[in-house]
Amino acid sequence: MLDIKYILANKDEYAEVLKNRHHDFNLDILVELDAKRRKIIGETEDLKAKRNEGSKKIGNAKNNPGLDVNALKAEIKSIGDKIKELDAELANVEEELHNDLMTLPNTLSKTTPIGNDENDNPEVRKWGEPRKFDFEPKPHWDVAEALGIMDFERGVMLAQSRFTVLKGLGARMERALVNFMLDMHTKKHGYLEVEPPFMVRSAILEGTGQLPKFAEDLYKLQNDDLWLIPTAEVPLTNLNRESILEEKDLPLYYTAYTPCFRREAGSAGRDVRGLMRQHQFDKVEMVKICTPETSYDELEKLTNNAGEVLEALELPYHVVNLCSGDIGFGSCKTYDLEVWLPSQNKYREISSCSNCEDFQARRMNLRYRPADGGKIRFAHTLNGSGIAVGRTLIAIIENYQNEDGSITVPKALVPYMDGLEVIRK
Repeated sequence: MLDIKYILANKDEYAEVLKNRHHDFNLDILVELDAKRRKIIGETEDLKAKRNEGSKKIGNAKNNPGLDVNALKAEIKSIGDKIKELDAELANVEEELHNDLMTLPNTLSKTTPIGNDENDNPEVRKWGEPRKFDFEPKPHWDVAEALGIMDFERGVMLAQSRFTVLKGLGARMERALVNFMLDMHTKKHGYLEVEPPFMVRSAILEGTGQLPKFAEDLYKLQNDDLWLIPTAEVPLTNLNRESILEEKDLPLYYTAYTPCFRREAGSAGRDVRGLMRQHQFDKVEMVKICTPETSYDELEKLTNNAGEVLEALELPYHVVNLCSGDIGFGSCKTYDLEVWLPSQNKYREISSCSNCEDFQARRMNLRYRPADGGKIRFAHTLNGSGIAVGRTLIAIIENYQNEDGSITVPKALVPYMDGLEVIRK
């Protein structure tokens, strides 16, 4: 959430941000609501001062025999009733103002390019060269079904479309990838492993920006104020909500494996086959909490941490800088890592690494006390996939497939597969 003072002081600049994000909102609404709020506060303060003055007169009534105490008491009661009316009106105005602010997206970093959609995302760097096959590579669903390690029909039978059953060595490799990623982030990159709840309250989703804007993409329990998490970013970033941290304890690095649940309401007709876009999927997440001065350096490190997973698995990928028309609601700057998929002859997203600056911290009241004793400030929060496990499984199947239908296990993953080097039927 943005500070209303910032928006009012930089109205034209923020209006340009909304335009570049393709977000339609009339900022004059905020100007009018803030003016109304200030007017009510001013009237209330004047009435309270008048009421205090009347109360003092009543207290000194014995020194003023001609004072009509009853009339003054009636006036004070009337003032009190008016103050109650204004308090109720102020609460309504502040609620409306708060609700509007909760739906407005973050600002943009000066290094976020201006563009319309994913076609305007510039490439930052590339790692690895796509494999040259001497046969026609198959999509992951054909390879996996032939090996008996994925069952798409049973997934639909048990749940609905966009659910899949992993079996045998398919399930084993999914588990191996989770352990491999967690080991890398905890042992090499210095993250603290966390196992959070897979369900959270509405306030927790509001803190990271999923609510109220993206409610239709989430799964909610019927009889409780609980939602299935769409990403471990939600509980991890909220671990320190309503807290004042010490600067000496920053940055904080968290990582977690969780299943993730998304309705994918806006993706009808996209990636309907295979594991690419599922309602339930596994992901290892990375979250950082740091000071404003270090957050962009931390973003570069975060992106590199995700990239090292792909490099260790020897999967070609590139990094793109998301443009203003493609960047997420709560992010100021985002790098997407896209892995090469031979069957599609293109790179596809496998990780997003974002700096939200203080946007989420304001929503969850996450602050820190500077080491120099200065004014308490909002922290900066960052998050990134470290990485999407199911999409990594896709990339391995497609990039490591063999002409006989088998799959070579990446060398870095062999120890996590009990020495297995090839998956055969």
